[in-house]
Amino acid sequence: MAVFKPFKSLRPTPEYASKVAALPYDVMNSEEAKVMVEGNPYSFLHIDKAEIDLPDGTYLYSDEVYAKAAENLKRYETEGILKSDETPCFYIYRQIMNGREQTGLVGCADVDDYINNRIKKHELTRADKEADRIRHVDTCDANTGPIFLCYKGQSEIDDIINEYKNSTPVYDFVTDDGIANTVWVIDDIAICEKLSALLSEVGDFYIADGHHRCASAVNVAKMRREQNPDYNGTEEFNFFLAVLFPAESLEIMDYNRVVKDLNGNTKEEFIEKISDAFTVEKAPCDGAYHPETKHTFGLYLDNEWYKLTAKTGTFDENNPVDQLDVSILQKNLLTPILNIGDPRTDKRIDFIGGIRGLGELERRVSEDMELAFSMYPTTLDDLMDIADANMIMPPKSTWFEPKLLSGLFIHKLK
Repeated sequence: MAVFKPFKSLRPTPEYASKVAALPYDVMNSEEAKVMVEGNPYSFLHIDKAEIDLPDGTYLYSDEVYAKAAENLKRYETEGILKSDETPCFYIYRQIMNGREQTGLVGCADVDDYINNRIKKHELTRADKEADRIRHVDTCDANTGPIFLCYKGQSEIDDIINEYKNSTPVYDFVTDDGIANTVWVIDDIAICEKLSALLSEVGDFYIADGHHRCASAVNVAKMRREQNPDYNGTEEFNFFLAVLFPAESLEIMDYNRVVKDLNGNTKEEFIEKISDAFTVEKAPCDGAYHPETKHTFGLYLDNEWYKLTAKTGTFDENNPVDQLDVSILQKNLLTPILNIGDPRTDKRIDFIGGIRGLGELERRVSEDMELAFSMYPTTLDDLMDIADANMIMPPKSTWFEPKLLSGLFIHKLK
């Protein structure tokens, strides 16, 4: 049974919530972050990307950056921008984007559930990215960014959450990109205990987004356990900040690809080679082509859109990883024809989240790339099937929107 418990969140006082809330640290670079915080001294980016408050050229992973993050977090608390709740609470976090709603429960997940695979993963993590967040969490003594978890929903939990949504929220604001963010506080001890009990019955949790943040939080917990050999498991460092969503409320967007060149092929040679594994035809629409079903792809080349359909026998329908469209494209086209063996490191390929639209693919091809592929989105069922099988998705398989904002909830480790 997976554990999900209430906690005493360090969070903005209502008048500061919209100013503090910020996009996750890993969706922008330092220069973009500096632009985002102009005129806003309260943005959580001053904590999540503290290099923006240090001289230009400061090494991103220097001691000064982590110390500045901890200093800023402490200052926010001292100045009353952030304040801790006096009793453990759950928090309801609703986001509405383009009319679609996703509502999750904010609380703390158990490190041991991650270690024992009751919190299931589907991605590999990179050591350098983990090391950065380990130092950030350890130096700040807090989980500053929530992990995006999902579970197979349960109606009684939904009923409790929906009842609370009829009450007055503690935060209610719209960000510059038009996404509505609303938060309610559940401070009733009996209701919190009931929610924890119900969630313990739903089975496993799944990481939707935030594998690096999650692994880093777990590694900090392991460090604290070594430093405190008499720990009993109830200490806050044994838990990490998460938002838990019913899977059926979430939507994965397409994660598209652009490639620098045809690997020495002419257009005609390229089309001929890919025809071994794909049916190639002109796109059945005017303008950009977005695939309508699994195992179909859009190809943009030489100012034209094509529809590619994977041929029978080019993938194993019964293998949850092999049947993914990202796997089919990689195995039958990107590797053998374009010589892109490792998409995580090859500089000839780039990835564009579906939130940017297919026009961004056309723009990149006109500027610095030669061809683009539009993808049909990976499904939540795909994600959970792969996690259940203890398998790993290829890189850049999923793109979730809207992104969970940072700064609305902070979990202190002691």
